[in-house]
Amino acid sequence: MLSAEQAITQMLAEVQPLVQQETVPLAAALDRVLAKPVLSEMNVPGYDNAAMDGFAMRVADIKPNQPLVVVGKALAGHAYTAKVPSGSCVVITTGAVLPPELDTVVMQEQVNLTQTETEQHIVCQLVPLVGEHVRRAGEDIAKDQPVFAAGHKLRPADLGLLASLGFASVTVIRQLNVAIFSSGDELIAPGQPLPDGHIYDSNRYVIAAMLQRLGVKILDLGLLPDEPAAIEQAFLQAMANADVLITSAGVSVGEADYTRHILQKLGDINFWQVAIKPGKPFAFGKLNHCWFFGLPGNPVAAVVTLEQLVQPILGKLSGEAPVAEGTLLRAECQVALKKQPGRQDYQRGWYWQDGQGLKVKTLGRQSSGMLSSIANANCYIVLPADSASLPAGESVLILPFSTMLR
Repeated sequence: MLSAEQAITQMLAEVQPLVQQETVPLAAALDRVLAKPVLSEMNVPGYDNAAMDGFAMRVADIKPNQPLVVVGKALAGHAYTAKVPSGSCVVITTGAVLPPELDTVVMQEQVNLTQTETEQHIVCQLVPLVGEHVRRAGEDIAKDQPVFAAGHKLRPADLGLLASLGFASVTVIRQLNVAIFSSGDELIAPGQPLPDGHIYDSNRYVIAAMLQRLGVKILDLGLLPDEPAAIEQAFLQAMANADVLITSAGVSVGEADYTRHILQKLGDINFWQVAIKPGKPFAFGKLNHCWFFGLPGNPVAAVVTLEQLVQPILGKLSGEAPVAEGTLLRAECQVALKKQPGRQDYQRGWYWQDGQGLKVKTLGRQSSGMLSSIANANCYIVLPADSASLPAGESVLILPFSTMLR
């Protein structure tokens, strides 16, 4: 058996990112991967401006008990364009252009304001520094400065930043096309009567939902019976229309598990088992130009292998720059944990923080067939392959769920 790290390394070495590009409107760019670097075409801010409401002036004009004449107002969106004589100042609001003759802003709470019938005067309560409460042009982003690198996956805040720079569209890698199907005579589509000895097809729904979080296009080939002709036809359809095919069940040895045999007929197989629990039966291969991932049939095992093993590979195929793996945290386990040495275990748990630090506990039974153990969890309790059962109170490693499961 391969360790999870060996399996991921081997798969990453096999696959290459997509290269096809397309230009999409900014409103459609969420979770898309940039095909080339984005450079700013302007300074942000584009001009010297006030960081808060107050009075704009020259520091050199400020003398103890020496009033300054208020000669006008600079408002956001309405610049003060007249000359500001020596010994004068202007009212200024946050974001307004700083008149070029002036070099600082004093908050309105730090001046004494007096008014006559013809004019207003202020006396500063302190002598500010040059540039105080002033945002300089290009202070946030300078013209021609790199904003995002190629391979960056766009997040909500990124779209706002691009919009603030005037970009209406971006060039991205085309979306990965991922085909999925479930197979098994024991499976019934949700909403249909459930005969004895059958279960509802849950895997396809959770797999599709997790894939949606990755921003890929999904081709759902449906629920297939354990018939070689139907399964082979689905493989051929995926080979013609998808970059990736992900199946659930059919990768372990069994008299009705045809996926393994058809894959051997149509493509190349890299490996079939990984030393993790749940998720030991796992397949990775190539069908012409379509990559194949065969997940276990047990629902929790399918979820774990998709998140832990397949997600990094889909990221590389999508052109996404390598990202740091999820951070393992230390937590005190509040319950005893059962484990046999041999495979790395991903037990489902719930972690929280109290005054003494991070705590974690498992949530009910850890059967790989019980989706409730993962639906009610927010992390994995990661137990190394060589570890055994642990008593309550031990320090353990936890891995918070990625965005695929949150």
